[in-house]
Amino acid sequence: MILSEIQEVVRECGQLMLRADHAHAGVENKGKYNDLVTRYDKAIQDILQKRLLDIAPDAHFLGEEENVHESIAKGRAFVVDPIDGTTNFIFDYKHSCISVGLTKFGRMLFGCVYNPYTREMYSAVKGEGAKLNGKEIHCSDKGLADNLVAFGTARYQTEDTDRIFDHAKKLYLNSLGIRAGGSAALDICRVASGANGVYLELMLYPWDYAAASLIVMEAGGFISTAEGGMITLDQPCSILAAGRQCWKEASQLLSE
Repeated sequence: MILSEIQEVVRECGQLMLRADHAHAGVENKGKYNDLVTRYDKAIQDILQKRLLDIAPDAHFLGEEENVHESIAKGRAFVVDPIDGTTNFIFDYKHSCISVGLTKFGRMLFGCVYNPYTREMYSAVKGEGAKLNGKEIHCSDKGLADNLVAFGTARYQTEDTDRIFDHAKKLYLNSLGIRAGGSAALDICRVASGANGVYLELMLYPWDYAAASLIVMEAGGFISTAEGGMITLDQPCSILAAGRQCWKEASQLLSE
């Protein structure tokens, strides 16, 4: 019951994104060049914090905006990105989403990622598989040569520029092509559905990938750091998400 309630709240917040007045979005810079936030990011996070904690009053809350960064180490906690793909949202690019993960003692229990523009709701419960609008989904079981590769960049992290494009070139030359969608959560979920074979980004925060990490694993895929280590939910890390065969091949390429 709690999971359907969470999804309903997320869908309602999606309506706020659809009704957004992009000409008066209240765009602000959070301190670094192109690290942007809008009044809609803040409004949706406020709604999620209130409504989700009404559903689970014992839970902690970790959200991207307004320094609402409670610890997820003990008990249950929500890990939330109110709008993943804010720059896309500002330009009405229609590739942005709301991401909500539920953890217990720092481990993912439930995740949902919702794109209101396409009405795509990706979801997963630990041990129960991954779904897209209620239908089971699976990662691609093909190799890199038969898949698309998606990767992400953050304009405010210029120290990673050479490395991410070097990696992208390697993957491009060994795949069917590359894509850069601008929403890590959605592009990781596309790995879960088989639309992307691989997703790579060199620095993401937990709210960017928490929910999607469970979805891709429950879809039969694998997610790690770009260096092959375990991802963390309490601090930023790099992300390599893929179907099992693609992950093996991509990891080998990135280590060369």
